[in-house]
Amino acid sequence: MKHILEGLEKRRSAARLGGGQARIDAQHKRGKLTARERVELLLDHNSFEEFDMFVQHRATDFGMDKGEKIPGDGVVTGWGTINGRVVYVFAKDFTVFGGSLSETHAAKITKIQDMALKNRAPIIGLFDAGGARIQEGVAALGGYGEVFQRNVMASGVIPQISVIMGPCAGGDVYSPAMTDFIFMVRDTSYMFVTGPDVVKTVTNETVTAEELGGASVHTTKSSIADRAYDNDVEALLQMRRLVDFLPTSNTEEPPLWPSFDDDERYDHSLDTLIPENPNKPYDVKELITKVVDEGDFFEIQEAHARNMVVGFGRMEGRTVGIVANQPMVLAGVLDIDASRKAARFVRFCDCFNIPIVTFVDVPGFLPGTAQEYGGLIKHGAKLLFAYAEATVPKVTVITRKAFGGAYDVMASKHLRGDVNYAWPSAQIAVMGAKGAVEIIFRADMNDPAKIAERTKEYEDRFLSPFVAAERGYIDEVIQPFGTRKRVCRALAMLRNKELENPWKKHDNIPL
Repeated sequence: MKHILEGLEKRRSAARLGGGQARIDAQHKRGKLTARERVELLLDHNSFEEFDMFVQHRATDFGMDKGEKIPGDGVVTGWGTINGRVVYVFAKDFTVFGGSLSETHAAKITKIQDMALKNRAPIIGLFDAGGARIQEGVAALGGYGEVFQRNVMASGVIPQISVIMGPCAGGDVYSPAMTDFIFMVRDTSYMFVTGPDVVKTVTNETVTAEELGGASVHTTKSSIADRAYDNDVEALLQMRRLVDFLPTSNTEEPPLWPSFDDDERYDHSLDTLIPENPNKPYDVKELITKVVDEGDFFEIQEAHARNMVVGFGRMEGRTVGIVANQPMVLAGVLDIDASRKAARFVRFCDCFNIPIVTFVDVPGFLPGTAQEYGGLIKHGAKLLFAYAEATVPKVTVITRKAFGGAYDVMASKHLRGDVNYAWPSAQIAVMGAKGAVEIIFRADMNDPAKIAERTKEYEDRFLSPFVAAERGYIDEVIQPFGTRKRVCRALAMLRNKELENPWKKHDNIPL
């Protein structure tokens, strides 16, 4: 028996070496960890249970039957725990055939996807690969299709997270694209459908891999990636933090973690957050961090559409999704990118039973031909649609401006907002005083005294929260310093909320 056990350990040791020590050393020289090192860092210590360690490819074309066969076939799969909660994971191993996807490689991934869906637990994919294994042709493409189909079936059922930690090209990019979140590592990761060489051949453009699909591109311009981190270690530790905010599936409530923050805490600095000058900006992130538990806020898409802030926090230890206009950027206006960013985030929260807290300071939609030609109407409608269909608890706080259609879109009472508060500084109207007076009192435009009088009359009547409060559109005008207490109490009151939309196969959101 001893020699059998020794044989097993010898096989395991060979499998753990992947493509061999020389390739592992090359991986480290690039500033990257190996697949197994990444998995060990992501999961709780000694919690990883690996599956299919000895799987090998079965290809015979182009000399593959005579060539190297490496156990694991370029991907490490299994399950473990993050802070005691089960997660499934697969990690592409660049040291084995460049992490390229073969038929058996894909079968390992789909086995883990099926297990994650069946057992209702999150799945995390760590990508570092060069695409399909060319020698396997359509068998590899078929493997991709199987993975894609499972991404779609799992969408909205279990959280799916992709971390791009090296090259991710060709068919490999579409699986991450269908997951809930994509994160990248600066300088060592990139994503594109076709690489720089193909681009040069087809379009005659000369571009580097970083310029074409690096983290700087996908976190700012394309919005493909939700955040980027400086190295593998930081990225993986932040994934542990993110998972702590998420429920395991759509049938579970968000996790409850111990909180050392008082839910009735007052913060009188919020009373002076809004400047006296209505055109002067302030940082909404200051408000967010002063309201959520212990100032802990995990921002999503921080570098893209910065006029909108979205991310996760906790109230009384329970996860909430935060959506907020950012007056520091474009005055917090709604444009194409901000609308898409917030709409996707709201839909994720609604999928996974995460209450949504919305802080509103929006002067309207961004005007201009670029926005109109780009489809602002439909993109703005995505955010409206997302809020309107959401059945999770929705608590809204209007801090300052809520003008025009943007007032309706930002989780208003009319889109089934459950509790809608306003600060005394709130201004809820069709538009600002200057524009309104120029339209209503056009005949008095040549009389500055009359215009000043009409402007003050409009401001006194409409640029306050009380007209909306008179109609019940605002449930209460609250003191800024008590915002945390009021939001916590509202969320506690809504904890057992039940609301169902009419049956449908699925909706037809304006894509």
